[in-house]
Amino acid sequence: MGTCGFSGKGGRKNYYSTFTAVEVQETFYRPVSTDTLQRWRDEAPSNFEFTVKAFQGITHPASSPTWKRARGLKPTPNHGFFKPSREVLEGWELTRSEAQALGASVIVFQTPPSFGSSEENVLNIDAFFTKIDRGSLILGWEPRGKWYSHTELLEQVLRRHNLVHVVDPFRHMSLVDSKVQYFRLHGIGRGEVNYSYKYTDEDLARLLSTIDSLSASKVYVFFNNIHMFEDALRFKKMVEKK
Repeated sequence: MGTCGFSGKGGRKNYYSTFTAVEVQETFYRPVSTDTLQRWRDEAPSNFEFTVKAFQGITHPASSPTWKRARGLKPTPNHGFFKPSREVLEGWELTRSEAQALGASVIVFQTPPSFGSSEENVLNIDAFFTKIDRGSLILGWEPRGKWYSHTELLEQVLRRHNLVHVVDPFRHMSLVDSKVQYFRLHGIGRGEVNYSYKYTDEDLARLLSTIDSLSASKVYVFFNNIHMFEDALRFKKMVEKK
């Protein structure tokens, strides 16, 4: 368990001593140098786990506001939506190399609500995950938007490409009963994300009960809200107490 991105006072050193894992966010917005990633790996405890959020050039089109944080990178019409383009495949190779530098075994693809369940998008997904070399990596996908109005199709795509269904368990549960479950918590209420939300003790107890009910051998829990460090720490203490 941990947070989406390093958070809390005291920097990475304090984070490493508090949590057992982090979902690296920097890799989504822009390339991160191998030296930086290896330094993070070297300074972390040996049993600390990194997961990687895939580069936005794979999933997000040039119109996405997330590109504003790309620090000078210029998106093209060939970026995003798993398009069968050189740019998207280069984004995959970048993400895979970053995961390797961190010793990460899990990569998460998060698609925007604008990436709907159209025939073209399904064909793009099929082409992308068929073509790439994932090796032993565990790949997860967090769909947003209208995919949940087409759960049968969503489940088919997840199973076809052996993808972990990344979900916020307060909104959806995984459609695939896989050995690995991956939760990203974005706050409760107000659509798909409510970053200002602070989880109550009752919320966290419900989360723990949900995890206890799973047959998975490994569950990742990453908080992604304004109060994520405090909420994750409270949840950690709740788990340890139990």
